[in-house]
Amino acid sequence: MDKNILVETANKMMMRPKGILAMDESSPTIAKRLASIKVDNNEDNRRRYRELIVTAPNLSDYISGAILFEETFDQKMNDGTLFRDYLASIGILPGIKVDKGAKDLSCHPNEKITEGLDGLRDRLAAYYENGAKFCKWRAVITIANDIPSDACIESNMNALARYASLCQENNLVPIVEPEVLINGTHSIDECDKVTRKSLSSLFSHLKMFNVYLPGTVLKPSMVISGQENDSRASYEEVASKTIACLRDFVPDDTAGIAFLSGGQTDLEAESHLNIMNQSSDLPWRVTFSYARAIQAAALAAWQGKDENLESSQSILIERAQRCSNSSVGKL
Repeated sequence: MDKNILVETANKMMMRPKGILAMDESSPTIAKRLASIKVDNNEDNRRRYRELIVTAPNLSDYISGAILFEETFDQKMNDGTLFRDYLASIGILPGIKVDKGAKDLSCHPNEKITEGLDGLRDRLAAYYENGAKFCKWRAVITIANDIPSDACIESNMNALARYASLCQENNLVPIVEPEVLINGTHSIDECDKVTRKSLSSLFSHLKMFNVYLPGTVLKPSMVISGQENDSRASYEEVASKTIACLRDFVPDDTAGIAFLSGGQTDLEAESHLNIMNQSSDLPWRVTFSYARAIQAAALAAWQGKDENLESSQSILIERAQRCSNSSVGKL
């Protein structure tokens, strides 16, 4: 592990006024995205969609790094340039999602465990050799009757820490993503309780595995009411409770925080982040690592048609700019 490399990369990822673009949809997820605009899910259409994103004019003004799916990391654009090389050429750090997805947790109905640790050390060495600067691993925590269990939280946070230590061994900055899902009827207080328990466990495991926090980026979900809750908390309460939770559990020397949008609307995702950043004494950079909140409107405008490319990219850039502004409290 070279701590200087890790800190240099993490500082670039957290550069103001930028955020991290999550364009690492798994195969089933990208299939749903394309199906929503009635476009065939094949490699060429996936390339066209992702090329639309990375070639949007002035993207690097708002985006510091892009998380790629394995297919995209090794894929060539229409002119033969590798996506990862193109991103690097325009000043956007290429990263890669390295987990193998959330699978059913044995003997724990309705709970998930993220897999992918087997063979990860060798994969990480190859990714770094091929230009990756950071990685991402997502854990999934569900709130419902009698869950999450301690087994779900502890096993997922242990896996996140093992992944993070392997990343740093290969001079790759780990993004650790403990996502408490927004699905459900739970209150913001229930979400707060589960998020606190998850972050407490995560940082305990990161310490156990000697993970270097100045070279680590946290990608948390916000403390927020469930989507099906009839009386959802206000923007101000979400921002306030989220920051209070992070202050209590995230060490000050963590490289930074890049929120996932996790089922929020575009307006919710940008508004919550904007309010958080209007506080002037945060110990870490607080920014975004959004997928849908930047891409969804552009995808709907594109419809898989070349004649819609320019207008779709304009929408994408507008969304990226708004998220950028919210990451410095100036929306």
